Amino acid sequence: MEQLNNSLATRMADRFRGFLPVIVDVETGGFDADKDALLEIAAVTIGMDQEGNLYPHPVVSTHVEPFSGANIDPRALEITGIDPDSPLRGALNERAALDHIFQAVRLAVRADECQRAVLVGHNAAFDLGFINAAVRRVAHKRNPFHPFSCFDTASLSGLLYGQTVLSKAVLAAGYTFDSREAHSAVYDAERTALLFCRIVNRLRSLEVLELERVGAALP
Repeated sequence: MEQLNNSLATRMADRFRGFLPVIVDVETGGFDADKDALLEIAAVTIGMDQEGNLYPHPVVSTHVEPFSGANIDPRALEITGIDPDSPLRGALNERAALDHIFQAVRLAVRADECQRAVLVGHNAAFDLGFINAAVRRVAHKRNPFHPFSCFDTASLSGLLYGQTVLSKAVLAAGYTFDSREAHSAVYDAERTALLFCRIVNRLRSLEVLELERVGAALP
C-alpha cells in the first residue's frame, strides 16, 4: 500500500523520494567519457499536474567545446553530423556548459522542493558517465545530479513495450520519431522525456485501477 501511495503522489517531491527526474542526452566524440569529447548537452526537467501525471518542460541545451586533448572519432561525427570547428555552433567551454545546464536543473529542483536531481536517459549510464567526467575535469562543485543513481528508459521501455531502441520505443509509446532529427541532443532528449512521462503515467493509471480494485473488494 505504501508503494501505491508513493506512485499516486501529486507532489514531485513525494513521487521519487525527493529526487527530481531530469532527462539528459549528450552527443560525444566517441564512447570513452574520460578521453572523448563532450560536444552537446540537452536537459529536460519534468513537471507534475494536479492529477499526479508527469509532463516535460522545455529543453535546455548547449553546444560544448572539446576539452584540451580530447579525442574525436570521425565515425561519431558521421552519425551526429556535428562539426566541432564550426563557428556557428556557439559552443561553450565545459565549465560554462555545465553551469548553464546545472543552473536550470537546480532551479527546477528547488521549485519542486526536491533534494536532488536524478538523471534519466536512454542507456542512462552513458550520459551520466560523460556528465560525471566533465564534472571531474573542471572540478565542478555544484553538480545537482546524483553521482550514480539514474533511470534508464531503455530498460523501462523494454519492460513495458518490448522495445529498447529509442526510435522504436517512442513509436510504441504512441509518439512520432523523425530519424532525420535523431542524434541531436535536443531532439533525443525531448523524445526521451515524452517516453519517460508516458511510461510513468501509464504505470500510474494501472496503479489507480489496482487501488480501486482493492478498495472495491474491501467490506
